[in-house]
Amino acid sequence: MFLGTYTPSLDDKGRLILPARFREELAAGLVVTKGQERCLAVWTAEGFAELTAQMRNASRAGSADAAIGRSSRDYHRVFFASAYDCQPDTQGRIVIPPPLRAYAGLSRECVVIGADTRLEIWDAEAWADYLDAAESAYSASGSEAAAD
Repeated sequence: MFLGTYTPSLDDKGRLILPARFREELAAGLVVTKGQERCLAVWTAEGFAELTAQMRNASRAGSADAAIGRSSRDYHRVFFASAYDCQPDTQGRIVIPPPLRAYAGLSRECVVIGADTRLEIWDAEAWADYLDAAESAYSASGSEAAAD
């Protein structure tokens, strides 16, 4: 399980130092791909394989409905076409490919968050904006749950 918030910097070569507490789990290899809300998702190789199997099963179940089938195919194409296998170097750095850096708008200052089964990499400013909006909704949903 990936937890916490970390603030590594992207160097001039597009490399990001992975948080030390996750390096052992990611040492065998990882997959970086587009995430939702213009962040990047980082999966262990094993976690990515499990996700792939879940996606295959879901697309087969929805293939009877043409609209769901098309939507699923579109998502699969974008998701897998933007996936890159990475191997951390001995210092725990990975190279973020230029297309993914552009997608996520990554500048020098980044935020890496633990998101249960994956890590997410955000541009620091984009993360701050997202967090401001999401925390308001999070607080509101908590008070609604308490009222139930």
